[in-house]
Amino acid sequence: MPVDYVSIAYAVTVAAGGILGYTRAGSVPSLAAGVICGGLMGYGAYQTSQDPKNVMLSLVTCCILALVMGSRFYGSGKFMPAGLVLILSILMVARFGYRLTQK
Repeated sequence: MPVDYVSIAYAVTVAAGGILGYTRAGSVPSLAAGVICGGLMGYGAYQTSQDPKNVMLSLVTCCILALVMGSRFYGSGKFMPAGLVLILSILMVARFGYRLTQK
C-alpha cells in the first residue's frame, strides 16, 4: 500500500497553522482546532494508506474545516489563513469524494 503523502502534508499544514496562530496571536482556540484537526487528518492519512477506500474520517474532517474556514473567510474577507485553508480543504474534499466513487 502506498503512503498517502498528500493527506499527511495537509495534516501537517493544518496543525502548523494552529500552532502558528497561537504563537502570533495567542489564540488558544486556533491551537486546539489546528492540533485536533491535524491529528484527525494524520490518523485519516494512516487509514487511507492502509486502505485507499477508507476515507470517511478524512472526508468529514475536511468538510468541517471547509465550512468553518469558509465562514471565517466570508466574514473577514482575508485570504490568510482562512481562504488558504478553505481552498486546500475543498481540494481534499474533491480528492476524497473521487476516491469514494471509484470501484
